[in-house]
Amino acid sequence: MTTADICRNDAILDQWHPIAVENEVRPDVVAETTLLGCRVSYSATGGGDPVAWQSVPEIRAGGSFDASLVNESLPVLIQYGYVWSSLGEPPAQLFELPEYAEPDRRNIHAATIGVACSAPRAVENFLDMGRFPFVHTGILGIEPHTEVREYEVEVDNKNEIWATECVFYQPVAAMTSEGGQMSDYIYRVPHPYCVLLYKSCPLDPKRMDVIGLFVRSVTADHIEASMFLSVIDVESTDSEIKRFQQTIFAQDKPILENQHPKRLPLDPRFETPIRADHVAITYRRWLSELGVTYGVIPAA
Repeated sequence: MTTADICRNDAILDQWHPIAVENEVRPDVVAETTLLGCRVSYSATGGGDPVAWQSVPEIRAGGSFDASLVNESLPVLIQYGYVWSSLGEPPAQLFELPEYAEPDRRNIHAATIGVACSAPRAVENFLDMGRFPFVHTGILGIEPHTEVREYEVEVDNKNEIWATECVFYQPVAAMTSEGGQMSDYIYRVPHPYCVLLYKSCPLDPKRMDVIGLFVRSVTADHIEASMFLSVIDVESTDSEIKRFQQTIFAQDKPILENQHPKRLPLDPRFETPIRADHVAITYRRWLSELGVTYGVIPAA
């Protein structure tokens, strides 16, 4: 990693980024990670309050946490089971996710997986329904059910992207599925590097399961993606739910790592769009309007 990997893009610096799983942070023990090309250390006080700071030689990972050695801490919050921090001036709160507080939901961290791609590439791949029959054959899709039907995309008054009226046939939509079904999907992009999916809940047709991908850019070309679930499931174990989601992501990983260029081109002329790419086209335009330059190839 070199100084060229360090983010200098305010549109990304001023965001919250997931740096750790909440229940994996050990009180009074220092851990370290990389965020936007910078080494960041974190710990929790004996009372459980998270603390993060740009790494310094005096405080080594694995050692005891001494708050007196931290001259300048970074913003930090705990939300949705993760510790989030920022290298800039983030908003007061993270995006809202009211489903997380519903008492009958299972809120689960499925895994954090490193991928050699940019954060926007990972988000855009998550939004791509067209891959289901070919990448996730027999699970999220199957031939000949390959058509991506027309759907609606808008940017709302909170400047979040929503793709609605998405429908796709899925042989195994979730751990609780008892056969193939036409799944209703809603995609939501509330953050340049985070994406949420609301999909049909097999156990309660009136509600939707939520699947999230919260991405931390290690560098512009390498990420660690945390998979979050908020599901209604009284049958499966945590391990079974995690394994199902890990299987899906393991199928996506080689696709992501073989995409070139690794950074997402924002110029609409760079890659030929098709109808199924409606939300991806909106996402690229939205990144441009936000002024995002880290992890992308800006439009000319």
